[in-house]
Amino acid sequence: MTPPPPLPTVGAALDWALRELHQTESGPLLAQVLLGSLLKRSRSWIIAHPEQALPFQPASAYPSLVKRARGGEPLPYLTGIQEFFGLEFEVTPDVLIPRPETELLVSTALDWLAGRMRDAGRTAALIRAVDLGTGSGCIAAALTVHTAGLRMIASDVSSRALAVAARNFHRHGVHDRIHLVQADLLTALRGQIDLLCANLPYALTHSLEGSPVVRFEPRLAIDGGPDGLRLVARAIDQSAGRMAADGLALFEIDAAHANEARKLARRLFPKAAVSMAQDLAGLNRLLVIQS
Repeated sequence: MTPPPPLPTVGAALDWALRELHQTESGPLLAQVLLGSLLKRSRSWIIAHPEQALPFQPASAYPSLVKRARGGEPLPYLTGIQEFFGLEFEVTPDVLIPRPETELLVSTALDWLAGRMRDAGRTAALIRAVDLGTGSGCIAAALTVHTAGLRMIASDVSSRALAVAARNFHRHGVHDRIHLVQADLLTALRGQIDLLCANLPYALTHSLEGSPVVRFEPRLAIDGGPDGLRLVARAIDQSAGRMAADGLALFEIDAAHANEARKLARRLFPKAAVSMAQDLAGLNRLLVIQS
């Protein structure tokens, strides 16, 4: 990376960044979004105001962000923000970056919550909901934001992830309705569960060797063991006998593990309705257990 020249204006900063990112996919987008994040301005504003003077602090911080982008670091870690289910979440390298496919889990849970309250006449406050492996807290926050009165338990084994989740719950004004617990899956939780949501690590260990993903995102939140089902299988096993009548358990999985996950769920939940829900790509993404 060549030393940056003086960057007196937005246009000068973008011109320099484009030269640095010319071999990077989506170089112009990266240059514009990164500068916008420093100036607290939209990308369209950045494009429309090349003559705008650049304050000292953004000008001095911009080269470091561009260098990190050139090294392949994901954009959400550079800006500190990722959108999920129409909400903005803080993300750091201590948590997995929320993915669009996980919105299927949230929408499925919201549909069930609405039906449960309508058909059973139960208020959200009476529903015991748990988010396993909460990470950034995006699932728990989305559910509580969109369901008035819903209270949840959000657990994670990582204290650093829980700190990020706590800030996101405050960001969206739901911190008083979500109880954070540091725990290994369900081991520290007691009582029956009405709604269980789990986006646990499900990548095969060997598939991560040399993967650019684990260069930046926490391996703890990605590595699902030799078969990709190490934590998912444990969580399904721990939840058997814990789900309330007419309860719902949702596990995001890799489509390649769909048959194994379905067989395990049917064995441990012999009386439950077990099915798979497909993501927008038509892949089996969500294991659905209706007890």
